[in-house]
Amino acid sequence: MKSITVQQLRDRQETPLIDVREEGEFAAGHVPGAVNLPMSQLGGLLDRLPDEPFDVICQAGGRSAQVVSALTQRGYDATNVEGGTGEWIAAGLPVER
Repeated sequence: MKSITVQQLRDRQETPLIDVREEGEFAAGHVPGAVNLPMSQLGGLLDRLPDEPFDVICQAGGRSAQVVSALTQRGYDATNVEGGTGEWIAAGLPVER
């Protein structure tokens, strides 16, 4: 599975970012530009995934790793963000609410 750190994510301006946390978690604070497609609903939202390579983030990296593994098996070019939104916030990087 491909993965990147939050520091690498910060430099990936052109790569779409999918946040798989639940809607309440996403609303409480997310990486700017992230699109919320909750893991619990993702099976019905596959048509909303980008056609090009994209990154996947959650709170700590566990859920996003599961999603990336499943999507990679389906042929998607997805990359996990290690440490997730929690690490992003801990690094003092900007957050949208």
